[in-house]
Amino acid sequence: MHRTAIGTLATAVVTVLAVTAVPAATAAAAPSAASAAAASDSFYTYDGSAPLASYAPGDVLKKRTLQYHVLGIPTPVQATQLLYRTVDAQGRPSAGVTSIVRSPSGDSSKAVSYQSFYDSLNPEDSPSRAIAGNVSLGGLIANGESLLLVPLLLAGYNVVIPDSEGQKADFAAGPEYGTNTLDSIRAASKTSGTGLTADTRVAMAGYSGGAIATHWAAALAPSYAPDVNKRLVGFAEGGLLVDPAHNLKYISGSSVWAGVAPMAIIGAARAYDIDFTPYLNSYGQQVFKKLEYGSIINALAQYPGLTWKKMVKPQYADPNSIPAFVDAVNKLNLGSADTPTAPGYIAQGNGGVAEGTLSNLPGIGRGDGVMVAGDVRALARQYCDKGNTAIKFQQYDLLSHVGTAVPWAPVALGWINDRFAGKTPPSDCGRIPAGNSLAPEVPTGS
Repeated sequence: MHRTAIGTLATAVVTVLAVTAVPAATAAAAPSAASAAAASDSFYTYDGSAPLASYAPGDVLKKRTLQYHVLGIPTPVQATQLLYRTVDAQGRPSAGVTSIVRSPSGDSSKAVSYQSFYDSLNPEDSPSRAIAGNVSLGGLIANGESLLLVPLLLAGYNVVIPDSEGQKADFAAGPEYGTNTLDSIRAASKTSGTGLTADTRVAMAGYSGGAIATHWAAALAPSYAPDVNKRLVGFAEGGLLVDPAHNLKYISGSSVWAGVAPMAIIGAARAYDIDFTPYLNSYGQQVFKKLEYGSIINALAQYPGLTWKKMVKPQYADPNSIPAFVDAVNKLNLGSADTPTAPGYIAQGNGGVAEGTLSNLPGIGRGDGVMVAGDVRALARQYCDKGNTAIKFQQYDLLSHVGTAVPWAPVALGWINDRFAGKTPPSDCGRIPAGNSLAPEVPTGS
């Protein structure tokens, strides 16, 4: 693969972004013909004779090489896709899929695992399906993100792109995002033709939904994948979900981001086998049904003013009155997870009023429109206090969630370049403002 092929990929993505416009209000959130076609792709199904549990996490189950597609159109860039053994949110054996694009440099010493913000409850919207040529509405996000891979490839990095949400699309289920990401790196490192080996140093990067995967992978790596952790040079992320219980309150009633709340609840319910139906009123059941296979495209600005109380029966107006809810959000709270040992760069916006989130609740405060800035500050300070002093933190007070991604991307690339160059990681420990309590939620009446 040559630099001209990478340039063609960039041109294809820019063209797609320029000519593709789908009004979000008309988006359908249900299995489609494209979904049926994607489901028929046997590559995604483990069909071996040995039990899946007999394989070690990261073992490769299938491999294929194909042209990298943008909106269904093949480009000269080749991608290797792997089906590999991993675990789901409950620790059960599962099969994940990842895509690897080799750098034109041919250097096998360095790679970046890039986690997508495809943010969907529909498996057809995953990066691997977009790369393989499946065209879906939610997959437009993964197609557009391809442009972010170009600077990484031209900088000499082999790029690993996992389907971090898993094959059920367990949206917002952070621990599953993390194991999928780590086992994707393991699988790529075991496979010829990917540009990775067991000695390849790796950085992880992602924004928003990609930050969930990046951060959970960094937190889980020391215990779940020490073989990967020893090769991690660092993680770079922005717009991070820390404490989902806080986010539910923060975006409640907002004009743009309120629809993400039911998406996250559906994702957690799917990951942990929770049936929320008994708690929903008729309107809540309609919303959950409509978003069951929805992408974030189906949620943004389509449920202005939506609150938890509008979706549940009166006796469940306090979400903490539902034990299963409390159990799920506590499992997804990064404040209770282990501390990463790799250095990190974390960016967070605080200008969420620009995206229609006006709340400033006690104990939560402001954020970027969907993510709570005080939670991110608290997590960064917690890491400093626990001994990981190599945390670079930036808060953009005037930028919203979408806006913060603009400065984050080039800063993240520079930060990653410095880690591979062996430079001392910068630290903002001692200068990070105070944040929120990240204590676990307590059931009502306890």
